[in-house]
Amino acid sequence: MANTSQSLRRAALLVSAVAVLGLTTACGDGSGTVSSPQTQSGTAAPAGGDSSADGSGTPASTSSGTSTATGSDPASSGSSTSASGSGGTGGTSTNTGTASSSRCHTSELKAKVGGNDPGAGQENFPIVLTNASGRTCTVRGYPGAAFLNASGTQLGDDPQRETGSTATTVTLKPGQSAWAGLTFSNPEISGAKTATPSWLAVTPPDEQDALHVKWTNGAVPVSGNSSSVRLTVFSAGTGS
Repeated sequence: MANTSQSLRRAALLVSAVAVLGLTTACGDGSGTVSSPQTQSGTAAPAGGDSSADGSGTPASTSSGTSTATGSDPASSGSSTSASGSGGTGGTSTNTGTASSSRCHTSELKAKVGGNDPGAGQENFPIVLTNASGRTCTVRGYPGAAFLNASGTQLGDDPQRETGSTATTVTLKPGQSAWAGLTFSNPEISGAKTATPSWLAVTPPDEQDALHVKWTNGAVPVSGNSSSVRLTVFSAGTGS
């Protein structure tokens, strides 16, 4: 009987120990802990989904070499032609061998106004550009032009482009010329208001810097009836 009671007591103690052990495990801070979620620092890709980024907002480097995304065009690594006024920026033209590099720049040209060839109440003057550089270059399209007084102020509106003419690329070897027509109605016939310019500013096609030619051909229309001045596209030669 005594042995039975002792066995029962041992069983009860064993059950109690197991219960206490289970309770301790549930409240611990081991790998199975039940606590608030923890935010872990890591290197996840940005929200944009760029898997090449390192999580800092800067794309991760994929190569130890020089990146080509620095603004330098591999195709433009050849020689370049320096020209003041190139593109109106005073910089250096790039992309050697392309159409833009073959264009005649303002600094490479000389300008003059040829003699008047009047007809049917119109005054017709050729604007002549001559290649003064040591390379072959091209002009294409219309010039820009403006009449200026002695202080450099423009007289009248900008000339209009004559419609119906087709632009062609004119290739100019050193010393060769191209011309474009400048035409307006005779003010004595049209009755337009006039002014007498001191200069004609001529801007080659696709350039921003102008060449200034002394104007010696008298009054030009600046406002009123039939006061429009018109320009044609460039053609080979001098227009005479």
